[in-house]
Amino acid sequence: MQKSLNFSLIDQINRLKKRNNAIILAHNYQVGEVQNLADYVGDSLGLSQKAAKSDADIIVFCGVQFMAETASILCPDKMVLMPEITAGCPMANMISAERLRTLKNKHPKATVVCYVNTTAEIKAESNICCTSSNAVKVVESIKKSEIIFVPDQYLAHYVSTKTEKKIIPWIGFCPTHIKILPEHILKQKKLHPKAKVMVHPECTPPVIALADEVVSTGGMIRYAKESNTREIIVGTEVGILHRLRKENLTKKFYPASESAICPNMKKTTLEKILWSLEDLK
Repeated sequence: MQKSLNFSLIDQINRLKKRNNAIILAHNYQVGEVQNLADYVGDSLGLSQKAAKSDADIIVFCGVQFMAETASILCPDKMVLMPEITAGCPMANMISAERLRTLKNKHPKATVVCYVNTTAEIKAESNICCTSSNAVKVVESIKKSEIIFVPDQYLAHYVSTKTEKKIIPWIGFCPTHIKILPEHILKQKKLHPKAKVMVHPECTPPVIALADEVVSTGGMIRYAKESNTREIIVGTEVGILHRLRKENLTKKFYPASESAICPNMKKTTLEKILWSLEDLK
């Protein structure tokens, strides 16, 4: 019964999508059925690029607020719909423009690098924006030696290990990634001794120290495809396992921690996508 109901929803969504010239974008952490429905599944950078290049009049963004906001900035002539407007990012909410300005006044010679996981207001107060995949490259491209890095202290720490520049971190974090503990990695390595460990740079330094690869979600997708290893322990939000398993049928993937779930990413459903397209809001 549930399967037939989902097929009906998908049919209705596809009809509305065609009628409205819409494209559906879904982050790697969305639930499996939303990923399956999407025209494109990716990380923050890939989704933003897809939005910018799309010929669609309407972008349905299945993710969290800052992602839809970024798509809207890049596509001012398009309508950007968010099926679940309350899907926020706790890390993005750990910083305000006023508090960032205070930090900037304390370090007037510093360049402000903001992680894409921020609101438009924070991006406007920053000099340059980066993703988890290009953060080191962006920091290295800056001529100044002092960098204010916001809002993730753990991504900032990871970058600091790859550059000689002085990194001034904002004390923010992803509540999902800090749920992944070193003991989780060690337990999985004991259970799967042949497996490689890949973790997201939003993880804590002790977790990163146990990893074979430290990569963004997009980097995880590429590594899984290109690596010869047949077993991989995955240190990020568990939603990505759906795509990894779907695209690599001969390989095995194990979550570093089953508790690494972002509740905001799970708020988007097929029903909400349908309602958003029906009402165009």
